[in-house]
Amino acid sequence: MGAGAGSGRGQLFLRSLLFLLLAGHPARGQLRYAVPEELEHGAFVANLGEDLGLDVSTLSARRFRIVSRAGARQHLEVNLENGILFVNERIDREEVCEAGGTCLLHLQLLVESPLELYRVEVEVLDINDHAPTFPWQEYVLEVAESAVLGARFPLESAQDPDVGTNSVHTYRLSPNGFFSLEVQTRSDASKFAELVLERALDREQQRVHRVLLTALDGGVPERSGTARILITVLDANDNVPAFDQPSYGVSLPEDAPAGTLVIQLNATDLDEGPNGEIEYSFSGHAPPRVRELFHVEPRSGQVLLKGRLDYERASLHELYVQAKDRGPSAVAVHCRVLVHLLDVNDNAPEVTLTSVSTPVLEDAPPGTVIAVISVLDRDSGDNGRVSCEVGPNVPFELRSSFRNYYTLVTTQALDREVVPEYNVSITARDMGSPALLTRSTLTIPVSDVNDNAPRFLQPSYSVYVMENNAPGASICSVSALDPDCQQNAYLSYSIADGHIHGMPVGTYVSINSDSGHMYALRSLDYEQIRSFQIQVQAQDAGFPPLSANVTVHIFVLDQNDNAPVIVSPMPRNGSVATELVPRSARPGYLVGTVSAVDADAGLNSRLSYQLLQATDFTLFSVAPDTGELRTLRSFLEQDASRQQLVVQVRDGGQPALSATVSLLLSVVETMPQTLSDFSEFSLPPEVSSSSPLTLYLLVSLGSISFTFLLAILILTAIRCRGERRSRQGDSCLPPRCHCCPGSRPSSDGLKTSNLTAQAPAGTTAATCLDVPAGGPPGYCYKVCLGPESAQSDFMFLKPCSPPRNNEKDPGKRSRPEQHLQVSKEAKQPNTDWLPPSTQRPALKRYRSQHWGHRGSRWKG
Repeated sequence: MGAGAGSGRGQLFLRSLLFLLLAGHPARGQLRYAVPEELEHGAFVANLGEDLGLDVSTLSARRFRIVSRAGARQHLEVNLENGILFVNERIDREEVCEAGGTCLLHLQLLVESPLELYRVEVEVLDINDHAPTFPWQEYVLEVAESAVLGARFPLESAQDPDVGTNSVHTYRLSPNGFFSLEVQTRSDASKFAELVLERALDREQQRVHRVLLTALDGGVPERSGTARILITVLDANDNVPAFDQPSYGVSLPEDAPAGTLVIQLNATDLDEGPNGEIEYSFSGHAPPRVRELFHVEPRSGQVLLKGRLDYERASLHELYVQAKDRGPSAVAVHCRVLVHLLDVNDNAPEVTLTSVSTPVLEDAPPGTVIAVISVLDRDSGDNGRVSCEVGPNVPFELRSSFRNYYTLVTTQALDREVVPEYNVSITARDMGSPALLTRSTLTIPVSDVNDNAPRFLQPSYSVYVMENNAPGASICSVSALDPDCQQNAYLSYSIADGHIHGMPVGTYVSINSDSGHMYALRSLDYEQIRSFQIQVQAQDAGFPPLSANVTVHIFVLDQNDNAPVIVSPMPRNGSVATELVPRSARPGYLVGTVSAVDADAGLNSRLSYQLLQATDFTLFSVAPDTGELRTLRSFLEQDASRQQLVVQVRDGGQPALSATVSLLLSVVETMPQTLSDFSEFSLPPEVSSSSPLTLYLLVSLGSISFTFLLAILILTAIRCRGERRSRQGDSCLPPRCHCCPGSRPSSDGLKTSNLTAQAPAGTTAATCLDVPAGGPPGYCYKVCLGPESAQSDFMFLKPCSPPRNNEKDPGKRSRPEQHLQVSKEAKQPNTDWLPPSTQRPALKRYRSQHWGHRGSRWKG
């Protein structure tokens, strides 16, 4: 029997496989296959790759898979290497499809890149894997002895979970002498057996009859089940209950509460007494599910709702109720009650995210697929029709691809810097009344693209650095922001190439590439460089990288690190500066101007002058702002002829720096045209080269000096020419010496002159020394020296002529205008103090030869 069963099962598998091959052809994107139940793991179902026309080698890369609901069992699976659909786990048709009829497995196949969806139906074919069974192994049937021949006694039906030919096909009764068996077919094609009395019963002869009832199915191999029937012969109760109609139909909403009356059954029995009292109950073959949902009142015949109905699980319930009187030999009669359930909109739509492609690039074009969404409503009719939509104000929309399948796509360009993440609300709403809806939120992060250049916090930076700073010290910090994220927002700072005063900018400053802190690489000097600017670049780490530039202006602040430098008067040969002052000078007489410069700026270069030491503080004063040295009063006879002064120059810095100069003033009766030490000075190198103004001043002073000398020469020539005309023919008299400009003394003449005369001691008038000239006869030269002229560095050759009316007073010949006038602003020597250039060599040689041993300088 085992071999026959295996052979029959193999034939059934071949028939199923043939049906699979005939049914497995694609039709408008949907395929249908058939597979027998109870196949082992790995059993072949279909070649989906070939039937769908897919490239088998790309199935894995395209994530070819079966999409199923969460928690659902995966009976079938796809082999990604060959595209074959195979059995993943054993399929029990009776478990998968509780109701009868065609059992279908609906599969959704999904493949990506590009996204495609296929629907496949797999019919599970029934095999004869269940034998018929009876509710009880032994039945007790009571038959009145008065039963007439041909009386029929319905028996309990056997149940077989299989369907079709594999279900209960027929019944057999063991041989006996009283009863035969007839098999009846119900409206639903189910079979049930009835005992037919073939021979009159005699309780006195035999009270009990035992027969064996066998139920057979139509499967291959054939399966069977048995039940023992114990027939007890009773005394006559010759009337049986009867229902009003053999079958009843009723409609009931699926949300009816427990205790609801389903139907009121009514059966009648013409007997009286106990033989006419009827009891109602479910027939023996009522399935357990019916007994869980419904209850029959034994005495009243009311069928009440006991459990919770579910239209989506079963829309129809078939109840078999029997009625039997309480008399002896009671015979049960049966009726069928069909309960039709009415669908109620009690199931909200279910939203399932089948496939989600996140995050999405912010430069994704409109129409990019973000997710595939499936919706399901287990209700029927309008209650099961679902519409789906997304929330407002989001750049996404839903597009329907198949029934109850939607794709979520972008509708416009995204910008992560504006919205880095979207919470998209998806609402599924059915068409029931009232409508039920389900909201599901899908979080869609936006991936960054390097589409924003860095931006500095300021359009430009101004940095103030005190000079003499320590090399390596931080001077400022620049900062930029990049709205992008991750590496697209990581910034590095650098300094653009350039030159500052001919030197690379990298030798002056450096920058930390990560923090933007800038450092000075050298100590800055305000007097050399006062300001400069550099370009700082911030560049992100994106691809391609984006950058931005900003200008950093660096201003060097002055520090009082330069002491004032006195430029006038300038002592020569390391001696004290000297000056002649006429004794006849009135109060306010300008002796000279002390000039100084300071390489600093601002208050640090603001100079003030004061008289630090003096032989007599009541005699001289120094203007604090201009440095002009003036007399405070007239000279007295008791005033010393030599006045030693020390002038201090201070700047306005903190702390203040200063410089001093020593002056030796000689008080003389008359003023020779000598050069004062106030005029001979030269600018220090740092002053002459530190500012263009110094160059301008030097050029101006040179031009003025040249013009002045030229004017002196012209005036001297005009004056001497007039005197020559008036004195032609005169001889050179010893007491008087007339100067003839027509015959200039040469250097040789001066060398051969006998200048041995000395000025008488104590004289106050000018001393004239005859100087024999090497020129034509009739001319002589006279050196006119004041009493203190030997103490001056330069002597003037001047013609000795009778004094004019306006020159009678020797003091008047020394006018204040002949002294040095130095500009306060430039603090440079005035060339008005310089003698004609033709007189300097002769006077110096004369001094060195004749008065060198007597002349002395002022002592500091």
